[in-house]
Amino acid sequence: MAPHPRAGTPARPEDLVDLDELYAAYRDRHPDPKVVAERVAFGTSGHRGSSLTTTFNDDHIAATSQAIVEYRAAQGTDGPLFLGRDTHALSGPAWTTAVEVFAANDVHVLVDAAGRYTPTPAVSHAILTHNRGRTSGLADGVVVTPSHNPPADGGFKYNPPHGGPAGTDATGWIADRANELLEAGLAGVRRVPLARATTRPHDYLTGYVDDLPNVVDLDAIRQAGVRIGADPLGGAAVDYWAAIAERHRLDLTVVNPEVDPRFAFMTLDWDGRIRMDCSSPYAMASLVARMAENPEYRIATGNDADSDRHGIVTADGGLMNPNHYLSVAIGYLFAHRPGWPGGAAVGKTAVSSSMIDRVTADLGRTLLEVPVGFKWFVPGLLDGSVGFGGEESAGASFLRFDGSAWSTDKDGIILALLASEITAVTGSTPSAHYRELTGRFGDPAYARTDVAATREQKSRLGKLSADDVTATELAGEPITERLTCAPGNGEPLGGLKVTTESGWFAARPSGTEDVYKIYAESFRGAEHLARIQEEARDVVSAALGGA
Repeated sequence: MAPHPRAGTPARPEDLVDLDELYAAYRDRHPDPKVVAERVAFGTSGHRGSSLTTTFNDDHIAATSQAIVEYRAAQGTDGPLFLGRDTHALSGPAWTTAVEVFAANDVHVLVDAAGRYTPTPAVSHAILTHNRGRTSGLADGVVVTPSHNPPADGGFKYNPPHGGPAGTDATGWIADRANELLEAGLAGVRRVPLARATTRPHDYLTGYVDDLPNVVDLDAIRQAGVRIGADPLGGAAVDYWAAIAERHRLDLTVVNPEVDPRFAFMTLDWDGRIRMDCSSPYAMASLVARMAENPEYRIATGNDADSDRHGIVTADGGLMNPNHYLSVAIGYLFAHRPGWPGGAAVGKTAVSSSMIDRVTADLGRTLLEVPVGFKWFVPGLLDGSVGFGGEESAGASFLRFDGSAWSTDKDGIILALLASEITAVTGSTPSAHYRELTGRFGDPAYARTDVAATREQKSRLGKLSADDVTATELAGEPITERLTCAPGNGEPLGGLKVTTESGWFAARPSGTEDVYKIYAESFRGAEHLARIQEEARDVVSAALGGA
């Protein structure tokens, strides 16, 4: 799909959300639980929607919060609940709704001591820190965020005591119970006004920022004098980056400290909408242009609104493709973390670049390839059997220097700092390191496209078996694997992946649009990639016809 004509240009007044309308809709509109689109539904990162479409309203959050109360009680989770929020407009009222319900149910809620914003990784870090060494009184958490979604959206995600994204067993139970409460007109939801809600302050920022030297070599960054520009994109990391610069004496400037729930300072994403996607060249256009016109920083970084994603800009390479940076990060970390377990694996999602496979093989490490969703890395990061887990969408985390868990959710802050550590320790930027990798392993072409599909076709795609694929060749090469389950853990991919010696494609149904996504890669160049993409449609169409 061609980019919008204004993609990468500054937002105009007509692009901005009407905050009064957004807040009124959150309060006044009530979902109809008989309408599928208006029910609570958890994706890979929680329940998301907009008050303007009656998919994220006070009723949704009240019901979901009550369901979480009941779920944690059933699981025996009786410690505190860490509650964080990002800078989206709807995060404020949704945070208030959650506090009112949690407090009415006598949950000990820990909120930001400064009344500010809390990145997703800081919540995960807080949960793990509290639970370390405990067998009772375990904590869990909620982050009110739709991540990088447009300003009109809201989001609400639950992190159990393991600190990472909740699995489908938890989210399915919570969503079902929340929808039961919606159907009952919220009968069964306990709630007190915010003025009577009891919470406890927690200094998320100090706990996270002061612990950073145990996961990233900040001394090396400081001693090398790496100059860093950090752009929070108006998100929850804004106070954290300022504190990191001050407390660790880094040459780091917060290039845009502004917080505006309309995100009026953003450049438009590929589709002409405001979206805080720090891996998008369109959303990151202003920071990329600043680096190109005046390369005052050796490394510049961006984060999305809840700081679980990272964007890396280098003076000698511009904005890095997420797959490229993940490959470099893996190669560097496993060569510079002698305290990690010798058997620690490399975790990647099935739609991430095969460059990661080649780097991992060169390291002599085990590759753990899992379905899309960071939740699949949680057990390994928790017990140290996975040293690094990363997604193609610029989300990743890794172990502390001593091989123990740092966070079990994506952490865009430490991945951004790692780019400066790599530069400081090796003398070369991550962009330069990736060029070295292509000289050794080949230069892959990677792309994602969307194909129109009905709901029935999407449903069939998610349930395919390998036997439904009858093709024997793809883009002139014999097919070597037909996968509908991930090789790393045997879990369903929710779609299909087909591989050859020098390329692959994966097809997955979209959870929000009437399309399916084709991810494809070729180590034989752009023309071969185009053939893979074209033939992938035929392979999927034939498989769906026979399903």
